[in-house]
Amino acid sequence: MKVFKFGGASVKDAQSVQNMARIIAAHQNEQLVVVVSAMGKMTNAFEAILAKTIDQEPFEEAIEEVKNFHLSIVKGLEIATQKQLQEDLEEIYEQLVMRLNSYSSATGYDFIYDQTVSLAEVISTKIISAYLTHQGITNEWVDARKVVKTNNTHRQAMVDWGASQAMIKSQVVPLLKDKIVLTQGFIGSNAKYNTTTLGREGSDFSAAIFATCMNAESVTIWKDVPGVLNADPKKFENTKLYERLPYKEAAEMTYYGATVIHPKTIKPLAQKKIPLFVRSFQQVEASGTVIEECQVPNLNPAIIHKDKQTVISFKISDFSFINEHHIYTIFEHIKRLNLSINLMQNSAITFTVCMDDNPKKREQLRTALMEEFNIYYNEGLEMITVKNYNQETINELMQGKQVIIEQRSRNNFQMVYKVN
Repeated sequence: MKVFKFGGASVKDAQSVQNMARIIAAHQNEQLVVVVSAMGKMTNAFEAILAKTIDQEPFEEAIEEVKNFHLSIVKGLEIATQKQLQEDLEEIYEQLVMRLNSYSSATGYDFIYDQTVSLAEVISTKIISAYLTHQGITNEWVDARKVVKTNNTHRQAMVDWGASQAMIKSQVVPLLKDKIVLTQGFIGSNAKYNTTTLGREGSDFSAAIFATCMNAESVTIWKDVPGVLNADPKKFENTKLYERLPYKEAAEMTYYGATVIHPKTIKPLAQKKIPLFVRSFQQVEASGTVIEECQVPNLNPAIIHKDKQTVISFKISDFSFINEHHIYTIFEHIKRLNLSINLMQNSAITFTVCMDDNPKKREQLRTALMEEFNIYYNEGLEMITVKNYNQETINELMQGKQVIIEQRSRNNFQMVYKVN
């Protein structure tokens, strides 16, 4: 029993879907659950449609663009005449319009986000299921909203593992005897069956949920990179492929901001000792990277880059010293605003944090704490974390950069900087 996950880049057009189908066809005699994301950049497109609704702007033209994008893929796959698919897609678009029209400030942004943006995954999997059937690949379309159960937190839902396992074992596992199961990433539902989402880019986590609940043999994430690299090849030269990675190393890389795997993916797989393969859908014959319980000596330094960073410093206004009370107060407001700290540092009278830039929430934080602290900030910064660093790597990375904060521990080096 295996789980495959395909992201938006792997189903961005008709040729990509055909390539995905060839990969699935090579495994169609195995017990296989396939988790699929929205096609291409459709999550962004659906977010833009919702933004128009919130701003009380017409959204009909934007929906037509979404329809045309999907229609071009359907035509490219030569399944445009399938009556059931036509009816399914039309029904989904009607649901989208109905839910957008039902929006009010009383319903809340996070709730309506989950009810609308989630439909991009539903459309994607409806099209892919129809194409697999057209290619003679027996499959069953399963609505992830009926089997992945969560709490009531919209846009960042927490998984109800007990309920999810019961639903997946009873409704998904029996189907695998004679067909492939095709389902959606990113989405689930609460106890009232209102749609919830697991956080942006959460389809990797969905694959881990299905695998954990079924005690799967493995999970494979198919991406447009050859596996897990020690740095983003779009930003750094001479990147190196990790053939094997321990769970702990992979988890820490995602914690510091590596985007190749969703941060929540590793933990449930590690607890069940289910290996995670990261492979390229462009180089199917390559083995990629396997993340598992192992020891790998002399790992290459992992370089993780984050842009759009802000450093905020809280200085005691009466020149007394920073103590636990002050730090608790700052953390309390950071938690209330659902902000995440990427790095922190303190001196006798100042506590400094680095976080992803969010001007609106940054101003809310400043307003809440301005009576107790003098607050300063620098925006437009970037951050690099190096795991398993060596001095040669650090020297190379620091060239041409105005370093604002620098920290190092036994294994990790971090710096926040402004590019000169």
